[in-house]
Amino acid sequence: MSAQSTTTGQSDSLISLPSNPVGYLVILAAVITGVLHLVLAPRAMGFNQMMGILFILNGLGFLGGVVLYLTPYWNQTLYLVAAAYAIATIVALFVFQGFSIEAFYMEGSLNPMAVITKVTEAIVAIGAVYLYANTS
Repeated sequence: MSAQSTTTGQSDSLISLPSNPVGYLVILAAVITGVLHLVLAPRAMGFNQMMGILFILNGLGFLGGVVLYLTPYWNQTLYLVAAAYAIATIVALFVFQGFSIEAFYMEGSLNPMAVITKVTEAIVAIGAVYLYANTS
Protein backbone atom coordinates (compact mmCIF):
# COMPACT_ATOMS: atom_id res chain seq x y z
CA MET A 1 0.00 0.00 0.00
CA SER A 2 2.33 2.66 -1.16
CA ALA A 3 0.13 5.69 -1.00
CA GLN A 4 1.98 8.28 -2.95
CA SER A 5 0.31 10.93 -5.03
CA THR A 6 0.19 10.20 -8.73
CA THR A 7 0.73 13.91 -9.30
CA THR A 8 4.27 14.75 -8.34
CA GLY A 9 4.97 17.77 -6.24
CA GLN A 10 1.39 18.11 -5.02
CA SER A 11 1.33 17.74 -1.23
CA ASP A 12 -1.97 19.60 -0.69
CA SER A 13 -4.05 16.66 -1.92
CA LEU A 14 -6.22 14.91 0.66
CA ILE A 15 -6.09 11.65 -1.29
CA SER A 16 -2.92 9.82 -2.26
CA LEU A 17 -3.44 6.92 -4.65
CA PRO A 18 -1.22 3.84 -4.50
CA SER A 19 1.79 3.86 -6.77
CA ASN A 20 2.04 0.06 -6.70
CA PRO A 21 -0.75 -2.14 -8.17
CA VAL A 22 -0.54 -4.39 -5.09
CA GLY A 23 -1.85 -1.42 -3.11
CA TYR A 24 -5.12 -1.55 -5.07
CA LEU A 25 -5.44 -5.30 -4.39
CA VAL A 26 -4.90 -4.71 -0.67
CA ILE A 27 -7.49 -1.91 -0.67
CA LEU A 28 -10.02 -4.19 -2.38
CA ALA A 29 -9.37 -7.02 0.08
CA ALA A 30 -9.63 -4.69 3.09
CA VAL A 31 -12.89 -3.18 1.84
CA ILE A 32 -14.37 -6.64 1.21
CA THR A 33 -13.54 -7.94 4.68
CA GLY A 34 -14.53 -4.66 6.34
CA VAL A 35 -17.94 -4.56 4.66
CA LEU A 36 -18.56 -8.25 5.28
CA HIS A 37 -17.83 -7.85 8.99
CA LEU A 38 -20.25 -4.92 9.22
CA VAL A 39 -22.94 -6.84 7.31
CA LEU A 40 -22.46 -9.93 9.50
CA ALA A 41 -22.35 -7.98 12.78
CA PRO A 42 -26.11 -8.10 13.46
CA ARG A 43 -26.11 -11.87 12.89
CA ALA A 44 -23.14 -12.28 15.24
CA MET A 45 -24.88 -10.02 17.75
CA GLY A 46 -27.75 -12.54 17.79
CA PHE A 47 -25.36 -15.23 19.02
CA ASN A 48 -23.24 -13.15 21.34
CA GLN A 49 -23.31 -9.41 21.96
CA MET A 50 -19.54 -9.21 22.48
CA MET A 51 -18.93 -11.02 19.19
CA GLY A 52 -21.24 -8.59 17.38
CA ILE A 53 -19.36 -5.62 18.82
CA LEU A 54 -16.05 -7.17 17.77
CA PHE A 55 -17.40 -7.66 14.23
CA ILE A 56 -18.37 -3.97 14.07
CA LEU A 57 -14.99 -2.84 15.39
CA ASN A 58 -13.15 -5.15 12.99
CA GLY A 59 -15.14 -3.88 10.01
CA LEU A 60 -14.55 -0.27 11.01
CA GLY A 61 -10.85 -1.05 11.58
CA PHE A 62 -10.34 -2.33 8.05
CA LEU A 63 -12.33 0.48 6.46
CA GLY A 64 -10.59 3.07 8.62
CA GLY A 65 -7.25 1.61 7.59
CA VAL A 66 -8.17 2.06 3.92
CA VAL A 67 -9.11 5.69 4.54
CA LEU A 68 -5.84 6.30 6.40
CA TYR A 69 -3.88 4.57 3.65
CA LEU A 70 -5.34 6.91 1.05
CA THR A 71 -4.17 10.00 2.96
CA PRO A 72 -0.74 11.61 3.02
CA TYR A 73 -0.46 10.54 6.69
CA TRP A 74 0.32 6.94 5.73
CA ASN A 75 3.94 5.94 6.35
CA GLN A 76 6.03 2.83 5.87
CA THR A 77 5.67 1.62 9.47
CA LEU A 78 1.90 1.44 9.05
CA TYR A 79 2.34 -1.41 6.56
CA LEU A 80 3.53 -3.56 9.45
CA VAL A 81 0.62 -2.37 11.59
CA ALA A 82 -1.80 -3.32 8.80
CA ALA A 83 -0.19 -6.75 8.43
CA ALA A 84 -0.29 -7.36 12.19
CA TYR A 85 -3.93 -6.25 12.37
CA ALA A 86 -4.93 -8.60 9.55
CA ILE A 87 -3.02 -11.51 11.11
CA ALA A 88 -4.61 -10.79 14.51
CA THR A 89 -8.08 -11.00 12.96
CA ILE A 90 -7.21 -14.35 11.35
CA VAL A 91 -5.94 -15.70 14.67
CA ALA A 92 -9.06 -14.35 16.43
CA LEU A 93 -11.24 -16.71 14.39
CA PHE A 94 -9.34 -19.68 15.78
CA VAL A 95 -9.34 -18.28 19.32
CA PHE A 96 -13.13 -17.99 19.26
CA GLN A 97 -13.94 -21.06 17.11
CA GLY A 98 -11.16 -23.50 17.98
CA PHE A 99 -7.75 -24.22 16.51
CA SER A 100 -8.80 -26.59 13.73
CA ILE A 101 -10.36 -26.58 10.30
CA GLU A 102 -13.71 -26.77 12.11
CA ALA A 103 -13.37 -23.01 12.72
CA PHE A 104 -14.52 -22.54 9.11
CA TYR A 105 -17.70 -24.56 9.66
CA MET A 106 -21.07 -23.51 11.04
CA GLU A 107 -23.71 -26.09 11.96
CA GLY A 108 -21.82 -28.79 10.04
CA SER A 109 -21.47 -26.82 6.79
CA LEU A 110 -18.60 -24.82 5.40
CA ASN A 111 -19.16 -21.14 6.22
CA PRO A 112 -18.27 -19.27 3.00
CA MET A 113 -18.24 -15.89 4.81
CA ALA A 114 -15.56 -17.15 7.20
CA VAL A 115 -13.49 -18.39 4.28
CA ILE A 116 -13.88 -15.17 2.27
CA THR A 117 -13.04 -12.89 5.20
CA LYS A 118 -9.97 -14.89 6.20
CA VAL A 119 -8.68 -15.13 2.62
CA THR A 120 -9.09 -11.38 2.14
CA GLU A 121 -7.39 -10.73 5.48
CA ALA A 122 -4.49 -12.95 4.38
CA ILE A 123 -4.26 -10.91 1.17
CA VAL A 124 -4.10 -7.72 3.26
CA ALA A 125 -1.35 -9.18 5.46
CA ILE A 126 0.76 -10.54 2.61
CA GLY A 127 0.24 -7.43 0.48
CA ALA A 128 1.14 -5.09 3.34
CA VAL A 129 4.37 -6.99 4.04
CA TYR A 130 5.19 -6.94 0.33
CA LEU A 131 4.57 -3.19 0.13
CA TYR A 132 6.60 -2.59 3.30
CA ALA A 133 9.54 -4.45 1.77
CA ASN A 134 9.21 -2.64 -1.57
CA THR A 135 8.66 0.93 -0.38
CA SER A 136 11.57 3.29 -0.39
